[in-house]
Amino acid sequence: MTASQGSWQQYEVAIERDVMVPLRDGTLLATDLYLPARGGERVEERFPLILERTPYNKSTLVNNANGKYFARRGYAVAVQDVRGRYASEGIWYAFADEGPDGYDALEWLAVQDWCNGRVGTMGGSYCGSDQSALACLNPPHLETMIVLEGASNYHTCSMRHNGACEMRFMVYAFRMAAQSREALADEGLRAILEDAYENVGEWVARAPLRPGESPLRLVPSYEQWHLDVLTHGDYDEYWHRPGYSPAHFRAAHAAVPTLYLGGWYDSYARATTENFVEQGKIQKSHLNLTMGPWTHGSLQVEHSYAGDADFGLDASLEHYNDFRLRWFDRFLKDLDTGVDAEPAASLFIMGGGSGRRNLDGRLDHGGRWTTAEAWPPEDTSFRNLYLQADGGLGWDEPEQSSPSGYSFDPQNPVPTIGGNLSAGEPVLIAGGYDQRGDERFFGCDDGLPLAARHDVLVFRSEPLEQAVEIVGPLRAVLWASSSAVDTDFTVKLIDEYPPNDDYPNGFALNLTDSIIRARYRDSREQAELMEPGQVYRFDIVMYPVGNVFAAGHRIRLDVSSSNFPRFDVNPNTGEPLGRHTRSVVAHNRIFHDPEHPSRLVLSVRNA
Repeated sequence: MTASQGSWQQYEVAIERDVMVPLRDGTLLATDLYLPARGGERVEERFPLILERTPYNKSTLVNNANGKYFARRGYAVAVQDVRGRYASEGIWYAFADEGPDGYDALEWLAVQDWCNGRVGTMGGSYCGSDQSALACLNPPHLETMIVLEGASNYHTCSMRHNGACEMRFMVYAFRMAAQSREALADEGLRAILEDAYENVGEWVARAPLRPGESPLRLVPSYEQWHLDVLTHGDYDEYWHRPGYSPAHFRAAHAAVPTLYLGGWYDSYARATTENFVEQGKIQKSHLNLTMGPWTHGSLQVEHSYAGDADFGLDASLEHYNDFRLRWFDRFLKDLDTGVDAEPAASLFIMGGGSGRRNLDGRLDHGGRWTTAEAWPPEDTSFRNLYLQADGGLGWDEPEQSSPSGYSFDPQNPVPTIGGNLSAGEPVLIAGGYDQRGDERFFGCDDGLPLAARHDVLVFRSEPLEQAVEIVGPLRAVLWASSSAVDTDFTVKLIDEYPPNDDYPNGFALNLTDSIIRARYRDSREQAELMEPGQVYRFDIVMYPVGNVFAAGHRIRLDVSSSNFPRFDVNPNTGEPLGRHTRSVVAHNRIFHDPEHPSRLVLSVRNA
């Protein structure tokens, strides 16, 4: 093998199931090993190791296929059930404490007689986050990572979000309870928990849960985890753990070559780009970022669509394991696979399609790949689009005007239609969709546009004379007041298509959204309620995106105070989070005048 060839399939595979790996506290974690073999016997050599740690069952068809793929190409592979899940011992408390467990498991595996001491990690979602968690402890044998959709700080985004709670993790708690070790060991318990998950929408509608009132009480650690996430609004010691906040431990984080991979419609889009930027402040080389137009999960990267929007044949990341093999060959075997010569960031810019309905019944939104050496790309600059009193959205600063107002009733929240989601099925569906009522979406009871609701303010640009390309982070600055001591403000960026024969009402394609809970407007460490009627500034960090608004389209920003069940509903009372006893209607106002220039801040390319 020469240094430029890369690995090829040259081995058979020997599999060892349920190898029990010890942790520092004596807990044993079940691990499946896939080792290179010939003639039905393990090859007596030492190989680099690839480790994946999962709460989703190590012994699935996908994990089995991945293990065999890499073992046939000269890697040892370990796929491990995390503490308290499936065949592993212990009690599962999601995410928080995966750092020490991952460190111990990696270091034990690295010194076995089939490993040469060079270890890489892989996996997505939970399995991406637990990589960063163990990396915060800087294990000596860790040499590289491929983090698909992993956390940066779960309090900032992906679990809590600018003060609000992401309801998908309530659904997640019910789903994981139905697959718990406790349920798998007791058919009666499993039937109860599976029924609860199948009807989880009914529990979501009754949110917030009270202790002991749902079937989650039958698996106490699962219930306690959900209640803790729901009620810990302040960024305090509860969140200062590697499994929750790799960003909090950035200075100690292992400086190893890392590929960060994510999707614009994924729930970790903001975290993925933040990891790339912040880790780049510690290490100056061998960090790569790939952002595609996908929703959540390793299977989605080989798709060309997200929801009802399709991005063309080039959008798919074909042959995902081949893609990962190039990285591992370079950083675990020192082979020249071309990785070093590639730009630091590969970004898919959505948009530019025909706008018609394709053969699969999806909007042809189109798109293309581009590259950059930084995030955001060097050829972007931040520009303001100002909210106007007449519902306009323009580059010119606003003139003197009265504020725009609406009433937010927590008993009638704006329904979630697509977006940056994961782990919320069947209640939450990720991706790009026309922003109008549809029976597919939880809480929709009509087919009218969300823009027709009285509690949604819509700000539109004029039809664009020429295309506008945005790629990078976004934020909205709102000057607002409320009749309540606490409320939420939501924003949603939309690519508004003009009508055509396939879409006679046009198509309002959601691109990204966000929220802020008013009590956390100045500090996420300590809440502070508002004075009713006082005007405050709200800086709302949105998820990043890459999109071309084509000529003839409008850039649109929807402003409201709810997006449910993507986020929990604020009762507007200022009571303790997750423990409120009542709700009130909030009369909210958005200001757009020279003293209060509410605006959308876009990262515009070649502006």
